[in-house]
Amino acid sequence: LGTDNAFLLLTQARLFDEPQLAALCLEIIDKNTADALNAEGFTDIDQDTLNAVLERDTLRIREAKIFSAVIRWSEAECIRRQLPVTPSNQRMVLGRAFNAIRFPLMSVKEFAMGPAQSGLLDDREIVQLFLYFTVNPKPNVGFLDAPRCCMTGKELTVNRFPQTDSRWGYCGTTDRIRFTVDQRIFVVGFGLYGSYYGPTEYEVHLQIVHLATKKVCGSNTTTLCCDGTDDTFRAMFKEPVEILPNTSYIASAKLKGTDSYYGTKGLRWVTVDCNNGEKVVFQFSYAAGNNNGTSVEDGQIPAIIFYI
Repeated sequence: LGTDNAFLLLTQARLFDEPQLAALCLEIIDKNTADALNAEGFTDIDQDTLNAVLERDTLRIREAKIFSAVIRWSEAECIRRQLPVTPSNQRMVLGRAFNAIRFPLMSVKEFAMGPAQSGLLDDREIVQLFLYFTVNPKPNVGFLDAPRCCMTGKELTVNRFPQTDSRWGYCGTTDRIRFTVDQRIFVVGFGLYGSYYGPTEYEVHLQIVHLATKKVCGSNTTTLCCDGTDDTFRAMFKEPVEILPNTSYIASAKLKGTDSYYGTKGLRWVTVDCNNGEKVVFQFSYAAGNNNGTSVEDGQIPAIIFYI
């Protein structure tokens, strides 16, 4: 059982009612979605199996790649049914599987370059989806926007300070910085500065808050272990925190411990190059209120660790 035959064996497991084998196949597909979708056997599966996979929240792949794979399957299905390969026939053979594609999870560029030009969506659906990407409140588009598994590709880090200095003190006040991004990401933790005095442990409370609603999107209390250098040290959330594009959030960290290093000459705009050719642009700004002195220019929370 591997990525090359996971879909073939999944079809057989469903046909002969072998739930244990089906579960193993789905686990392989979840963990190696791109390779499994690119395997030759993918285009041979039946529509019910396709739909069962597309409904999963645990696929580790960008939605645009799922759409490309579904297009390949629909072309093969048209040929199996001896139908001309046209957009209308492709949508017809896909049936309800088409509605399991989560177009709202794509970036506007991915949508414009692929689905919007495919002919499979009608004009109203295209307009509604473009509105979804650009306006608030977002219209009902008839396609799910619940995120699939975010752990796709490589872990990425944005660093906002080019230099460090010492010392930064802690007296029970939370360090806070406001940030926005230009596309959806999932934050898994912060990079924080550690003790100026040598190897130390801190008790840290992390939090991300949606600025407009004051809703706590993610929080965790954990231990930060540092070695006395001015490197950043990882403090992680228990679950990935979804961050929506062009939306203001407050990243905060409350440290309990000795004085630490801190960052200086902070950057307001930072662009992170992703290994798939995309870029994520972060904008940092001052978080009004009690923030222990942290600002765009100086302070704590030098890094945000994330996936796209």
